[in-house]
Amino acid sequence: MNYIEVAIEITPYTEENAEIVMAMLDDIPFESFSTEEPLLKGYIGQDNFNQQNLKTVLSFFNGGDSGFDVSYTTSFIQEENWNKTWESDFEPIFIDGLVTVKAPFHKNLPLTKYNIRIEPKMAFGTGHHQTTTMMVKAMLDLNGEGEKSAELCGASGLLAGCCGGKGWRSLRGKQVLDMGTGTGVLAILAAKMKAKRAVHAIDVDIVAVNSAKENAWKNRLAEAVHTLYGDGSLIQINKYDLILANINRNILLQDMDTYYRGMRQGGVLVLSGFYTEDIPVLEACAAEKGFKLVATRDIDNWASMILCKE
Repeated sequence: MNYIEVAIEITPYTEENAEIVMAMLDDIPFESFSTEEPLLKGYIGQDNFNQQNLKTVLSFFNGGDSGFDVSYTTSFIQEENWNKTWESDFEPIFIDGLVTVKAPFHKNLPLTKYNIRIEPKMAFGTGHHQTTTMMVKAMLDLNGEGEKSAELCGASGLLAGCCGGKGWRSLRGKQVLDMGTGTGVLAILAAKMKAKRAVHAIDVDIVAVNSAKENAWKNRLAEAVHTLYGDGSLIQINKYDLILANINRNILLQDMDTYYRGMRQGGVLVLSGFYTEDIPVLEACAAEKGFKLVATRDIDNWASMILCKE
């Protein structure tokens, strides 16, 4: 399929303004979005693109009550060039000498303990973004293999009181949810860490859901990862020992109560997809629901948090 890239310039640009524009574009069948300040870029199949519909939606913002203006340009992307661009740009990822995320066309790479093969497509979460890297590092910590494992999982570690007072030692046998799964990297890693089958993976983007299913199959984990299309309303009450949510600040704030209700007592919540300056508001919201902040991490002003349900 050929694609149209719509580059929407937002003035002034903020993450919240970009999310408002994405929400307004909900009825237009974009397959994926990315942000490159001051641009929000959307990708839509050529056959599904209607310029008049796009103009009508975006006209709401200019001179209105939204508080910001938008303008846009479009460019045509041929299918062949699109695939070649992804392949040429997709480099293998190595995290802490333990995790490798690679594409099928990567050959003769050194083996690590956890080798994840993914097909690089238009879904977030290939591992290249700082937030996905921090989520992987947090999972290594919680599995007793990361740089903060002793601090978190030791006999007197910060998670010593979790899991009914038994403490947290690894992901083995834990019921895990990957919320906003993207390409499925985190769900696949959880399954490789011997989490309880099936790891649940949820995303609101059907492209991501299909991508995660395909990638689970490529890693011979089709039965170990159960992927669902939908939002936080699919989270089962009192079900999970570990919830992974790499989304964005506003969705995390909106769904914090849902995460709490979906988690067993003593369970662990790992969050990312926000900036370091967002930590206080997220911590306050989490504390109000009953979570305790255990640890934070940051890379290039992106941040992650580990919390425990007290």
